[in-house]
Amino acid sequence: MKAPSDWSNWQDNPDDPNPWYTLYVDTLTPLSPEVKQAWLIDSSRKSRQYLLPIVRPLARAMIIFNQLLKTLLPQWRQSVALHKTIVWGLKNFVSPQANTFILRHFTLGSEIQRFILDNLPGIEIPPLHFMRFQTLDELSDEAFLKHDLNLFNFITQLNLALKVQGREIIAPKRLNFSAITEGAFPIREIPTTAFNKLDIQTAIELYTPIFQLFLTDNDFWRSVNSLQLDETMALYVGKILNDPLPVMLVNNRHPLVPHSTLKAGFRLVLHGLATEMLHRYLVLLKQKQASSLSLEEDIAGVKG
Repeated sequence: MKAPSDWSNWQDNPDDPNPWYTLYVDTLTPLSPEVKQAWLIDSSRKSRQYLLPIVRPLARAMIIFNQLLKTLLPQWRQSVALHKTIVWGLKNFVSPQANTFILRHFTLGSEIQRFILDNLPGIEIPPLHFMRFQTLDELSDEAFLKHDLNLFNFITQLNLALKVQGREIIAPKRLNFSAITEGAFPIREIPTTAFNKLDIQTAIELYTPIFQLFLTDNDFWRSVNSLQLDETMALYVGKILNDPLPVMLVNNRHPLVPHSTLKAGFRLVLHGLATEMLHRYLVLLKQKQASSLSLEEDIAGVKG
C-alpha cells in the first residue's frame, strides 16, 4: 500500500486503515512530521515491496562469497573507487528521500557527538571528522569509511580523557543544546530523475556487499560492528539527560557480542532510524528548555 505524498486531507477508513497513516499519526515515535512522512513514502515504494525480497538473499549470498574471497585477498582495498561507485549509484538510482536521509545522517551523528562533548566541560579530545555534507558529491572523499572510524575514535578518546581526569558522565545542571540544529539542513542538488526510484532499504542491501568487496576484511568487520555502538552512544546521552529513553530507541545492542555480518544491511537501516529519533528527541528537549527559559524571563520581567 502506497503512502500519500501529503496526509493533510487523508480520510482514514476504519474498516480498511492505511498502515502508513497509522504510523504517521503516532506521536510517541520521535520523528518530525516531515521526516516521518518522507520515511513512509520511501518505505512504500515498489522497489521495497517487490525488489527487496529478491535483493536481500542475493546480497547476503554475496557477503558469504566475498568472505571466502577475502581469505585469499584479505588486504585488497580500493576505498576511493568504492566511494565513487556508491556516489554514482546514489545519484542515478536512489530515491530523493533516501539520498536526503543519507546526507542528513552524517550531520545528525556529528551533532550528537558534539552535544555529548558540550555537556562534559573540560573534556578535550583530538580533532575528529565532524562531517556536514550538502551534496552527494561530497561523499566521494571516503565519507562512509571516515564516519565509522570517527565513531570508534570518539568513544575511545572520550573514555581515555574521562579516565585521565577521574571523571564519569553525569547530568549537568543545565543542558547545552547549542550543537543541535532545530530546522532543516542545507541539503541541495538531490537528483529527481525518472530512474531515482530505489528505496533506502533496498539500496543499502545492494551497497553492503559492494562495501565489503572494496575494503579489507578488517575494515568491513569494523564497520559492521560499529552499528552496535548505537547502544553505547545512547547510554552516554541518557546519562547526560538523566533519562533512559535514548537507550529505548536503540535496536542495535550489546557491543560485546558481535553479530554476523549477514544482517549488516538491515542493521544499518536501524542505525539510521535510531540516529534520526535520538536527534529529534534532543531537538524536542531543546525546544522545551527554550520555552522554560522564556517563561522564566517573562515571570522575572513581571516581578521586576
